[in-house]
Amino acid sequence: MSLYSYRESLELAQRDWGFSALIMAAMRKADTYNAEALRDAFPAIWDELEERYNAPGGLLKGENPPMVEEVEG
Repeated sequence: MSLYSYRESLELAQRDWGFSALIMAAMRKADTYNAEALRDAFPAIWDELEERYNAPGGLLKGENPPMVEEVEG
């Protein structure tokens, strides 16, 4: 860890991100060792990330794309 990482975490915490979204982002950025640790700690989130990664537009079967207003916030 570093002071830089700590300060970055403060910036992330200021936003209203959901827990799963933060874990998925960490999984995307993780090196092999940390990805394995995250996968072991959060297997359901890992499975969903993998499913959505391999699905067109991240949409799973039966889901409808969000309206533009929902995406833009």
